[in-house]
Amino acid sequence: MNPEPILYRELSESIIGAAMQVLNTLKPGLNEKAYENALVIELKKRGHTVEQQRRFDVLYDGQLVDTLVPDLLVDGLVVVDPKVASAFTETHLAQMMGYLAITHFRLALLLNFKFADLRWKRVVR
Repeated sequence: MNPEPILYRELSESIIGAAMQVLNTLKPGLNEKAYENALVIELKKRGHTVEQQRRFDVLYDGQLVDTLVPDLLVDGLVVVDPKVASAFTETHLAQMMGYLAITHFRLALLLNFKFADLRWKRVVR
């Protein structure tokens, strides 16, 4: 039995590689926005299209009830959320599932810049 292929494997590897470059350059200890902005620069250098802070309406019964604002959308395929946290929590995962539901994307990457080694989590819808 063949295992199921990893969704957007090459794109994920490129995003994670860019995040590693950002962390290796800036080092831990900054706020999330610094890593987010640097990641935009690095991803664009690598030829990716990046949307930052795009707003998505959340509708219920046809009426606006909220607005979600994912940090980054890469190549129109992956939601990317830089964090500076001790660990990924159920709240982080739930937020990514909400982003995937509203954006109709299939993959989100949580990236944690708190430590000297980058930590990441793939969230698939």
